[in-house]
Amino acid sequence: MGTQNSSAPPRAQSVPADNPSRTRRHGGGITHDNTRHTTRFVVIGNHLVQHKELSLLAIGLSCHLQSLPTGAGADIKSLAARFPEGPTRIAAALRELEAHGYLRRERHRTETGRIVTRTVSCNQPHASRREPVDTGCPPAKRTPPPSRRTGPKALPAVPQPSSTAPALLQTALDLLADLRRHDSRLLLSATDTAHLVPGVAAWLERDVAPAAVRHALTAGLPDQPLRRPAALLAHRLADRLPPPPPFRTRSAAVPPPRLPLQNCDGCDRGFRAPETESHCRDCRTAAASPP
Repeated sequence: MGTQNSSAPPRAQSVPADNPSRTRRHGGGITHDNTRHTTRFVVIGNHLVQHKELSLLAIGLSCHLQSLPTGAGADIKSLAARFPEGPTRIAAALRELEAHGYLRRERHRTETGRIVTRTVSCNQPHASRREPVDTGCPPAKRTPPPSRRTGPKALPAVPQPSSTAPALLQTALDLLADLRRHDSRLLLSATDTAHLVPGVAAWLERDVAPAAVRHALTAGLPDQPLRRPAALLAHRLADRLPPPPPFRTRSAAVPPPRLPLQNCDGCDRGFRAPETESHCRDCRTAAASPP
């Protein structure tokens, strides 16, 4: 009785389906007869055409979408009119591509207010840059972000005078220019001074003496350096503004009452006197004189 070779396998073992080495050893498999493209070609990544999860329809559809020019129709209706698979299968393939990052569909509002859908084909899914492609549809208007302030912060508002008399404004200007003599930290620029002049004029026209305005601006300043002296002065001008002076009416001289004109009963001469008088002054004097 012959002995069985224990080293031989009991049956032929199959080669895994995803291992192409068996076909290569036997001389089968695909070979390539390639000619270099110089026009009308598109570069497709192996990550797409050899994708292990996408269906063959989804892979082919993504290749077709990447080959389309910008603005070409890429909706389900246009694709179903181009290929025989029908809208149901094409819609399923588009969902596959969208799930794996090869496709995005974005909704945009045009300048006329119409909502349109943009199909964005991605040749590198999950890439760091995700810039919207130009589909020929004008982008919706977006409000630009507020610009960051780069210059110095604006000074607080100051009171405004009701009068712009040159003499009043000059007095206010001289008062501000003289503040540095009382405190060297109150050296103001020409721009800051021009901003503060109306506030000082508003105090002066309220019957506040220049010395009192100066005291309100300089008294009780902090001991540390003043970072923005003009802002501090503007705050004081607005925060400590005194009320308007009491209203004063100009007293006008009251004219004497105008007496009625009448004729004297003694001499028939016209004269002005109260209605109780019937004789002129001369007749009254003559009547009062002794004979």
